[in-house]
Amino acid sequence: MRLVTYRLDGTEHLGAVVDDTIRALTPALKVRDVQGLLAGPGVAAAQAALPSAPVIAKEGEVELAPVVPRPRKIICVGANYDLHRQEMGRDELPYPTLFVRFPESMVGHRQHILRPYASERFDYEGELAVIIGAKARHVPAERAYSVVAGYTCLNDGSVRDYQRHTTQFTPGKNFDASGGMGPWMVTADEIPDPHDLELRTRVNGEVVQSANTGQMSFRIPEIIEYVSTFTTLAPGDVIATGTPSGVGDKRKPPLYLKAGDLLEVEISKIGVLSLPVADESHGH
Repeated sequence: MRLVTYRLDGTEHLGAVVDDTIRALTPALKVRDVQGLLAGPGVAAAQAALPSAPVIAKEGEVELAPVVPRPRKIICVGANYDLHRQEMGRDELPYPTLFVRFPESMVGHRQHILRPYASERFDYEGELAVIIGAKARHVPAERAYSVVAGYTCLNDGSVRDYQRHTTQFTPGKNFDASGGMGPWMVTADEIPDPHDLELRTRVNGEVVQSANTGQMSFRIPEIIEYVSTFTTLAPGDVIATGTPSGVGDKRKPPLYLKAGDLLEVEISKIGVLSLPVADESHGH
């Protein structure tokens, strides 16, 4: 099942994508986004409501919000593919490298990501993201998939000079509208093995990153176990699992995003997250 949060007449609604149409789930379930679904009636209720859900529009005719518009937490894993860790000059560590993103740093499918006014070193990072479906604390790895609602594509847009101002990543990972998430959440039942997916990132049609999610250093169950040790995961929380090698900052010459570019993150069994690039206006 492909679940979306879409905007119509200035209001957010929960929907499901069937073929090339969006069916409205808000009238039956009384929730307005994916987070509300996961915290409330749940995916099973959405599946039950789907056959009678009315068609609202063709998929490309409405604005899609980030799958989870306002997650309580977006937790990102850094340097989680060996070749990327090496290209970034980072040491192998016994624990996942973690940082957080703010919800304001994310846009939805086909929405513009913004190259910041403050920097020209705006980089892409295509990633598989995990969406949590249940409140979870101290979850052992062997039970980790039981708290996963589904998966989506994510761009962990990075402003490289700000990322390296200090040893802390936060500024370079949180510029407004620098990242994206979508186009939808594919429910976990449709992806029995999230470590057997092909991930490709394209800039203007050219493949710049290509990997299999089986190449992650820390796998999803390990990440969930580690994260849930120090914080309570909530329905709608997002875990970005890291990007493979090929980032623009380490290319020769470097390849940074600029206005007019089209960034695409494609993951097999999920779909394509498409993000046009625009310049941030001064004082935005």
